[in-house]
Amino acid sequence: MAKLDHVTADVTRDQTGLRRDVGLIGLMWASVGSIIGSGWLYGAEKAVVTAGPAAIISWLIGTVAIVLLALVHAELGGMFPVAGGTARYPHYAFGGLAGMSFGWFSWLQAATVAPIEVEAMIGYAGHWHFAQGLQHTDGTLTTSGFLVAVVLMAVFVVVNFLGVRVLAHTNSAATWWKIAVPLATIFIIAVGNFHPHNFTAQGFAPFGAKGVLGAISSSGIIFALLGFEQAIQLAGESRNPKRDLPRATLGSVAIGATIYVLLQVVFIGALPLGSFAHGWAKLDFPGISGPWAGVATLVGLGWLSVVLYIDAVISPGGTGLIYVTATSRVSYGLAKNGYAPKLFERIDARGVPWFGLAISFVTGVVCFLPFPSWQELVGFITSASVLMYAGAPLAYGVFADRLPHHERPYRLPAGKVISPLSFVVANLIIYWAGWDTLWRLGIAIVLGYLLLGGYAWYATNKQLPDAPRLDFKAAQWLPGYLLGMGLISWQGGFGGQGHIGLWWDMAVVAAFSLGIYYWAKATASRSEEIERSIEEVVVTDAPAH
Repeated sequence: MAKLDHVTADVTRDQTGLRRDVGLIGLMWASVGSIIGSGWLYGAEKAVVTAGPAAIISWLIGTVAIVLLALVHAELGGMFPVAGGTARYPHYAFGGLAGMSFGWFSWLQAATVAPIEVEAMIGYAGHWHFAQGLQHTDGTLTTSGFLVAVVLMAVFVVVNFLGVRVLAHTNSAATWWKIAVPLATIFIIAVGNFHPHNFTAQGFAPFGAKGVLGAISSSGIIFALLGFEQAIQLAGESRNPKRDLPRATLGSVAIGATIYVLLQVVFIGALPLGSFAHGWAKLDFPGISGPWAGVATLVGLGWLSVVLYIDAVISPGGTGLIYVTATSRVSYGLAKNGYAPKLFERIDARGVPWFGLAISFVTGVVCFLPFPSWQELVGFITSASVLMYAGAPLAYGVFADRLPHHERPYRLPAGKVISPLSFVVANLIIYWAGWDTLWRLGIAIVLGYLLLGGYAWYATNKQLPDAPRLDFKAAQWLPGYLLGMGLISWQGGFGGQGHIGLWWDMAVVAAFSLGIYYWAKATASRSEEIERSIEEVVVTDAPAH
């Protein structure tokens, strides 16, 4: 995962003003460059520790889940080629309260990426003598590691304050690098270092179905595969969105998933037998930092490990910079649309939203406290991301009913089946993240409602000109949805009380999801209200970046 879907500012643009000059390759490249990011540095190791060699199945299930969500986004992206569509679709369908909520989910997703990248950098940096002692053996930060993490976050923020544009955007050269390094790693390590017996030496699925499913959310699989929406964000500039959007979306997921599955296969096959002699849960690289660099060193490819250590600074560092930028732009957009104080709109002489940057720094530092290791942070952001994307299937169902004649450059086949199915899948991914992650996410959501809701109440009472219109009736399903998912997770077997058995818990999630889906569809905004929301052109010129 390499860069944010452009939720920078809530912009509705005149379709006739867009230059439609982006072809299939341009669309696909945007998404592939986003999918192949820093997640590859740890994904294969974390997945095999959680699921054993059956982690390959975890990647395949994760791919199917992402494809379902991507298909729904493909039609919505063609209908509404707006920046920040993931937060905008629910606003159209369910009014201001849903728009504010999904805007907050977008901000949570953006704000937690930079700390993840810092964790990745520190994890690999342990190779160098000067950086040793920054992490405990379980991957959590030591006191000195926490201080270094704070400094790295500060560097990201300072660079953004300087307005260095070239570092805030991935370009084609960086994308080539990000794709070339994992591909080269696959082929170089696989040649002469592949041991088929590794897949059965400790059992193919030693942790059963629970391990396979838990790995999807908690080990970085969904985190790695996110990024398909880059093509959809360019829907307004596509030469032929009806033909190219689904191809670019599915093509990019196929390319990304193929690379990740090959990485997983090669990682398992290349390991010396001694590294997992005590079971996959106790996978060990004595004295070596970073799983891929560890494998390269163990098989005698020291030069490759050097390249990987360099990549472990370049990829996460670039991504961290982008997401610090993006977080400040999300808060800027929230303020522009009346959901957050005007202070977030303040920009300095360089066009940088300074207050939003300061808050992104504070948020990043706070993330190191309850989530001090890479894997725990990944579980959090996976939940936040999928919660953000879950609004799209709900909105799709509403638009199918309320806007049947609206122009659709791409129409999803069997959309009325795929849409509720993708909502079910999104909620399963959230559930698999586990109660230990979700209760923290719940606190973050409550905090968001206190902050944004408090401001909305203040703005309404003071009759401020941009006070948000919160439509409680159309979003009446939202509290039930969030509380219900929390309750199921608490009672379920993925870190919860275990009162709902395996498979039964997933049936409960599926039934609950369908209930919420059709409840939301029944109580959504009326057609004329949706049309009014779409026609309201909110001019929110994003600050220069």
